[in-house]
Amino acid sequence: MSAFRMYVRVVSPTLTPEEISDRLGLQPDEAHAVGSRRRPDHPPRAFTSWMRHATAATPEARPEDLEPVVLGWGHEFARALGQLADAGGEVSLVIVQRIEDPENTAATGIFLGRPLIDWLSTAKGSLDIDQYVHHDCR
Repeated sequence: MSAFRMYVRVVSPTLTPEEISDRLGLQPDEAHAVGSRRRPDHPPRAFTSWMRHATAATPEARPEDLEPVVLGWGHEFARALGQLADAGGEVSLVIVQRIEDPENTAATGIFLGRPLIDWLSTAKGSLDIDQYVHHDCR
């Protein structure tokens, strides 16, 4: 399993996943509607979330390996995301980093190139980095 995952997320308190898909012209890899539940005992979701995952050919993918995948979605998609952001949706590029060995330099550090930053700017999105350290420090 890669130490990194990357995806675009759209969050909206009013739109359904189908409406977001229609506006973006793409289907999500994952979506959750307002009112749905993670589990039966959890409260209903207060917002819709729509996600498109960047996947790479190798399991050791780093953010710079996933960057071409996101850029390959094109500037039309980024512009459509920006229009959703203007209409009240929240757009973000999410990077999840899992660190199991702090000494493994391939699993640490995050680099984002200017083309990806420009794409994210067109999408009027934010950057969300989640880092999880799983290490026994005895």
